[in-house]
Parts: sequence; structure tokens; C-alpha cells
Amino acid sequence: MLGRVAVTHTQLTSFLAVVRAGSITAAADALIVTQPSISAALAALNRELDVELLERAGRSVRLSPAGEAFAPYAADVIGLLEQGRDAAREAAAGSERRLRIVAVTTAAESFVPPLMQAFAARHPGLELVLDVANRASVLEAVCDHRADVAVTGQPPTDGRLEAVPLAENEIVLVTAPDDPLAGSGPVPAARLADRTWLLREETSGTRALNEEFLDAAGLEPRTLTLGSNGAIKQAARAGLGVALISRAAVGFELESGWLGAIGLSPPPAVRRWWVLRSAVGPVRRTVADFVAFAPQAVASREARAAGSAGR
Repeated sequence: MLGRVAVTHTQLTSFLAVVRAGSITAAADALIVTQPSISAALAALNRELDVELLERAGRSVRLSPAGEAFAPYAADVIGLLEQGRDAAREAAAGSERRLRIVAVTTAAESFVPPLMQAFAARHPGLELVLDVANRASVLEAVCDHRADVAVTGQPPTDGRLEAVPLAENEIVLVTAPDDPLAGSGPVPAARLADRTWLLREETSGTRALNEEFLDAAGLEPRTLTLGSNGAIKQAARAGLGVALISRAAVGFELESGWLGAIGLSPPPAVRRWWVLRSAVGPVRRTVADFVAFAPQAVASREARAAGSAGR
């Protein structure tokens, strides 16, 4: 018969705080407790599990192999407890309370706000919260149950996440509006070998998109790393380089002539936007409603936009 595991909420929250903050001092500051209390909670958790979850790395700490294996389960336990609390409060109040959404920058700066507005109209008593992050942080937030749903441009490979197709994500190569190649017809990737390519920061899905394209084309061009879609657009407009980016992020600039686009032969593969939720634990009604509603709402919005453009 297996022995009972007597792990406490305090032990798990202390462990996760250290993992996220990188040190006991920072974790204590984040939880507004003393460092000895964090150390005591970690020591008790190590004894209970009979393993060492953390190891020293200079002045900071990092996960041991045992800690790497245990951390997702700890995040699930704490996250599910918090979601269970929200579900219980909603049931007691007889109404929905809050939906936490996290989205990658491109989606958050384009179609996610109208999607939230449409969903809020159907759920007037619901508080909507939107956080914006790069793809790696978006996936981590849902896995750790710090967000209820997410919108991202690539499907996850983590079995703890469920992904539903949301909409097509057309990719375009943007450049300065007076670029000789803009609007002149499709060109092979080799024609762009001497161009500077504008990249987002590491762990960004947009950066990964550009790097995958360049690798497939066998190109090793100069690159310039910029920290936001806005900076990418400004740099492209100024003639500093070119960048592959979602049309959702640059539709207005292309239509107004503020940016130009270079056609590629072959063209970039059409990607998809995805809406994600955790596949671990019960699904709150509000979360299920949003995941079902989002693809329909985005499709309706795109159809209205296409109809307006055709008139």
C-alpha cells in the first residue's frame, strides 16, 4: 500500500515561487514572507518527497532533475485549486466572475480585443482580463493555470494543453513602401539574401517564423533584433530591412501605403491561430464557452470585413 503524501499548499507555493523567481530571497519578496519560512517549506517538501528538488547555481538556485519532473505537477495542483475556488464562488453567486486570457503580442494587438468585446456582450457579469506575452510565456501561463485560455500562432506539443483552430494566419513579407520589389510580383527567396532581416526577441513566435523560413531557404543574412511588432514596422518603413509577419499585425499599414509587401515564390505557408486551454482537470463552463465561441466570432468578423471590402 502506498504511503500518504502530506504535502501542503504552503510548501507547493513556496517551491513554485522559488522556481519562478530564481532565488529564495526573490521568492520571499514575491510572497511577502521571510526567507527562513521559504527555506523551511522547501526542506519539509524535500523530506516528504525524499528527493532534492533544487540545486545551487552560484547565488541562485535551479531545478534538479527531480525538481524538473515534479514542477508541472505542483503547478497543476495549485492552479486547479485556484480554478476550483473560482468555480465554487461562481456557483455560489449564481453567475460567472472572471476569465483570464493570455495572448501573443500580434493577436493581442489585432483581433483579440474585438473578440473579447463580443464575448463580454454575451456574458455581461463576467470580468475579462488580458495579459500579453511571447509564445513561450503564453504556453507556460496556461500550463501553470495562471491563465484560463490563450491565443497563439502555433499549436503546442505539450499534452497538458488542448488546442482548437481559430482562424487562418496569413504571413506577409513587409518592407519600405518605396522598395523596388514591393508589388512587383513574386520573387525567390534568394533575391533577398543581401537584405537585413528584422527579427523579434528570442522565444517570439514571429522570430521563429522568420528563422524557419531563412533556414529552409538556406539564407544567412544580416539580422536586426527588435523588441516589438511596432518597432519592426517602424524599421521596415524606414528601409532598415524586411520581415515576415502576420497580416493581422500590418493590415492597416499595408492598406494605407505606410508599408510595402514583397511577394515570395513560393509563398509562405498559411498558418493558423489557435485558442488553447488546459487539458488537465475539469473545464469551467466559462472556459468551454469561450473556446467554442472564439472560432465562430472570428469567422463572422472576417466575413463582415470581406463584405465591406467588396462594396
